[in-house]
Order: sequence, then C-alpha cells, then structure tokens
Amino acid sequence: MRRRGLLIAAALAAALAGAAGATAPPNLSAEAYVVESAVDGTTLAARAADERRRIASITKLMTVLVTLERARLDDLVVVPAAATRIGESSVGLRPGERLTVRDLAIAALVASANDAATALALHVAGTEERFVALMNRRARALGMGATRFANPHGLDEPGQSSSARDTVTLLRAALRTPFVRTWAGRRTAVLSDGRRLETTNDLLARLPALVAGKTGHTDDAGWSEVAVARASGATVYASVLGAPSRAARNDDLERLVRWSLARYRPSRVVDPARVYATAAAGWGLPDVGLVAARAVVRPASVDRPLVERVVAPSVISLPVTAGAVLGEVRVFDGRRLVAKAPLVADRSIAEPGLLGKAGFVLRRSLHHLGGLVT
Repeated sequence: MRRRGLLIAAALAAALAGAAGATAPPNLSAEAYVVESAVDGTTLAARAADERRRIASITKLMTVLVTLERARLDDLVVVPAAATRIGESSVGLRPGERLTVRDLAIAALVASANDAATALALHVAGTEERFVALMNRRARALGMGATRFANPHGLDEPGQSSSARDTVTLLRAALRTPFVRTWAGRRTAVLSDGRRLETTNDLLARLPALVAGKTGHTDDAGWSEVAVARASGATVYASVLGAPSRAARNDDLERLVRWSLARYRPSRVVDPARVYATAAAGWGLPDVGLVAARAVVRPASVDRPLVERVVAPSVISLPVTAGAVLGEVRVFDGRRLVAKAPLVADRSIAEPGLLGKAGFVLRRSLHHLGGLVT
C-alpha cells in the first residue's frame, strides 16, 4: 500500500485570536492623529492623518537621521555663534564650545535642544539652507509627500509642514539607526562634559509600553508627539498632532496606544497539543496522527479570525517514524502568512512482514465474504 493522497483543509480559527469584539477608537483632542500596526501593516485609527501641519521638534528626528548618515559620532563640533542664538528649548551651548556629534545628537533627541540641532546642521552642511536641502531630499526618498522642512529645529517658519502619517514614516526610518533607538527612549542623559539632561517625553515615565518617541511644541503646531509602543509581541506606531496642551497630548497618545495594543493579544497559532490531521497507515493498523513539532505564538488581532490551512497525506507509506515530517500547517490573517510549521507523525509504525500482510488480506477477504453471505 504505497499510495499517497493529499488533504487540504481550511478552518476558521477565530478562537485563536480570542473574541473581544470591535471597539471604537478613543475620542481624542488632537487635531490630527494616526496609529499604524507593525503586526499586519494596517492603519488602526486616523483623523486628518495626511493633512499638512507643523510638527515642531519632531523635525529633530530628521535632523539627527541626516547627521548620522553624514558624520561620525566621535566627530568634534565647534559650536558656531549662530547655533547659540536660536532660543527656546536649548542646552545652553556657548560659541566656540567643543562637543562631539554624539553629545549634540543626544541633546537634540532627549532635551529637544534647538541649539544642538542647529550646531549639527551647520557642522554637516556649512549652512542651514544646504542642510535643509538634505533633509528634504531624505524626506522625498522616504515617500513623505506632505513634508517640507524649512529649518533643522522645528520652530515655526513659513513653508515648514508635515503630517501625522509622515511623522510615523520618519520615526520608523530613524529607529533603524541604533543610536536613535537608544536615545529616543531615554528619560535622562549625561553628556561627556557632565551636563545632565531630562527628556521632554513625559510618557516614558508613565507608560511602560512606550519604547521611544519624539515630542514637539510651538504656538502654530500645538502639542504633538510621535512614538512607538510594544506589548505582548505587538508593536504600534502612533502620532498625535495639535493637541491643546501638554497634558492633553499625553492623555491622547496614551489612550491611543493602549487602545491599539489591546487590538492584539499573544495567541498560540500553532499548538503541539492538537492533532491537525490523521493519515491511514493501511494493513489494518491504527491511523497516524499529524501534530506540530513545536508551539508558535504570534500577536493576533482580536477583531479578525485567522484561517489555517493543513496540507497532509491521507495515506502514508510504511514504515514511519515518530517525528517524521509528513505535512505542514499554515496560518493566515487574510493574505498575510502569520506562521507555518511542519506536521510530524505522532507515533512510529513498522511495515508488517509477509505473515502480517497475509493475515490482513485473509481477514479482509473473510470479512467481505461474510458480507456477501449476509
């Protein structure tokens, strides 16, 4: 009995994700927002996400990104007088002071220092205008269609604009740089000269899921922040722009992050305790169960069922050894492959000898004969 068949099964696996029911996103005070899932690439909620707006110091993500693509962290920067005259948020740089690119980039990310961001721009390009041209070229390369930079620090200036969706794109790109991943998530920093810095990001202290982010505030931009958060294997990117106050911005972003992370929960999408299929061994022997060799846990949406497809033989050839790969299970969220795992035999079965096969044939013949007599 050497025949092999193919069984393709499709099963709705709604229970894998857990039924929580869809809930509406929170009502936020921000004029624009968006939250995107890194699990499945969907936009979970949005308001005016592509509307052109000022983004204030969120701009500094691009400033640091462009700088680190063109300068080394240990490069020494002589602070120009022009950088010390920018005003507002600063670390009190003095003309002629010498700091590394590392120190200035930390100051721009943690303390949102305008003087540090300007010093980086002048170090890299010589003039603000040339550096801003580099920023805008990078924005175009990232597909940030609503974005145009006019300065490296984010203070209000004609022609400066972006959008909630573009800030998420910018954060994703910036976080590919290990330096940004580290310092955009730090609450404090100490520069090489002993200067201590405190973050402008209040949520790093009160929202454990928050991994990194960048705040911004000007009169025209309002209170804004773009951030990435992670919990139970799910990652989301969120941006809120134009909140009426610092407290409102914090509340908006926290509620949006908590709501979006609650859209997912860790699920055992492949379970070694299940028998996914059975295959006939023939010769009157018990069927072989096909089981997963290991568990696979993935974040799964609570709002959509998963679909699993099992590919396995309906008949197997003997002998078969426990653990031998006989099939495969694949789990899908729509068209997206969530997980796949081999299916293996749950037992060993030896091929019968001549006497065993002859006995089976005799028993089957007698059974058929009895049926005919009846």
